[in-house]
Amino acid sequence: MRRTIASRDWTRSLRGALVYPLTSDRRLLLTAAGTAVTYVVLVLSSFPQFSLQILANDPGDVVYAVSALTREMYLSTGAVGLALVTGYAVLTGIATTNALALVGRARRRGASTIVGVLPGMVAAGCASCGAGVLGALGFVGAMAALPYDGNLLRVGGIVLLLIFLGRAGDPRTCSIDPT
Repeated sequence: MRRTIASRDWTRSLRGALVYPLTSDRRLLLTAAGTAVTYVVLVLSSFPQFSLQILANDPGDVVYAVSALTREMYLSTGAVGLALVTGYAVLTGIATTNALALVGRARRRGASTIVGVLPGMVAAGCASCGAGVLGALGFVGAMAALPYDGNLLRVGGIVLLLIFLGRAGDPRTCSIDPT
């Protein structure tokens, strides 16, 4: 019984966190920007050598590089892999918007409260980069050796982001405990 109540509270909190960016145009724009930046970084880091060669030649070719690598990601990991990367990016945009709102609230309360919010932001950042970091560090072969082409790692990152969002909830209504 107690577990069911906690589960309902977490689900309600997650819903509030997911809806928060839709409450104003500014928040929605911030979420879209965070999503776009995350998607570009994840796609470019999936094949870092190609990305470096294209962008070193002409930084204006970033649109070509992202489109070519999106196609390559689709061909190598399938529709599921592409959907997971897109979901990753969307959840990271939402988590970034919510974390910035929490930091803004904490700043008004004091420096010690900001220190309490920062680990959540770092956790969201780690969950959002997962597979991208392996590619950027040159472990593309390790990603290829992972079962399901690294999709399990992406699912793990999405689960971590959902846990973070569910625990944080709607930044307008959550209480940041100063102690």
